Amino acid sequence: MILILEPNTSPESPDYRTLAGQLDRLPGIQYRVHREVGAEVTLTEIYLIGNTAALTVEQMQVLPSVQKVVRVSEAYRVLGRHQQGDDRPASFDYNGVRFGQDTLNVFAGLCAVDSPESAGMMMQALQRHGQVCTRMGAYKPRTNPYAFQGFGAKCLPYVFELAGKYGIRVIAMEVTHESHVDEIRAALKSTGNPTGIMLQIGTRNTQNFELLKLVGKQQEFPVLIKRGFGITLDESLNAAEYLASEGNRKVVFGLRGMKTNMGDPHRNFVDFSHVPVVKRLTRMPVCIDPSHSVGTRAIAPDGILDIFHVVAQGVVAGANMVLVDFHPDPAKALVDGPQALLLSELPHFLEDVAVAREAYVKRAALAASHRPH
Repeated sequence: MILILEPNTSPESPDYRTLAGQLDRLPGIQYRVHREVGAEVTLTEIYLIGNTAALTVEQMQVLPSVQKVVRVSEAYRVLGRHQQGDDRPASFDYNGVRFGQDTLNVFAGLCAVDSPESAGMMMQALQRHGQVCTRMGAYKPRTNPYAFQGFGAKCLPYVFELAGKYGIRVIAMEVTHESHVDEIRAALKSTGNPTGIMLQIGTRNTQNFELLKLVGKQQEFPVLIKRGFGITLDESLNAAEYLASEGNRKVVFGLRGMKTNMGDPHRNFVDFSHVPVVKRLTRMPVCIDPSHSVGTRAIAPDGILDIFHVVAQGVVAGANMVLVDFHPDPAKALVDGPQALLLSELPHFLEDVAVAREAYVKRAALAASHRPH
């Protein structure tokens, strides 16, 4: 059960203290308080944990400072979309960019940063085409221990400075250790906070529960968590819930394909049919990663790259974010060059995404027109 308090309820207020005292006396019930501090409004939610079946909505609704009561109907208590009276937002704002189940943001960029020149050319191209988000990998976990692992903290200052120069507001960047978050925070501070970071939990760390807890405890950066490549959707959604249960509800869920030879000749089996499923079960925006799903620059007989086709499938299904690899010279890329798109293909790619998004908007409007009144 979730108690949603009146906006700007202060923990020091008499009503709040009375509420806390009454909750303390509930037998067999523990509770966790989550406060979301915004520029103008502070929202407080209290999650009741334990046997809440005996508690009625009406009984809890009359407690001091309680604005609304939501009965939990899904396993994902914080991020879940519950059936009774759950109109909590399915969106969040970060550094001037809105992320929601009704928005679409493209994060085109380098899978791994390999030089200031590549990063600069990428961001300049994005600015030229009106984009304010990108992906830039500094820390790259690899299957082969001898493969390039990323430049780490050494590349952060110039990446952030270039982002400020070219108006990039949010960079998606994978982290694999608590120290990486500290290094990102320090580099942002030293460069004057010219951009924002969306921390990325990669598919190999989806069930690294200690990392999830550490990243979830900080609320400075939103988080993109990718689906684990060899686990069920439910297990991956529970991994996202780890982040939210520790306090960070600014979470985007990423679909990146499943590891199985049934997807051959693609690198992974494309799972973008789960876009509407994740949106139905949770309030998280949904990201698709076509580059790691397809893994090649294969082209269909119609002249359209497989990556373009896969992106269209996800966007037409309602995806809210696209994470896609580009590189000024894929042949020289230190990571995943064979799947990277060319900078010259960026305008075509963005136009194709817009066509697919328009199709989704028309489909949603059509469905609304046929919905029983």
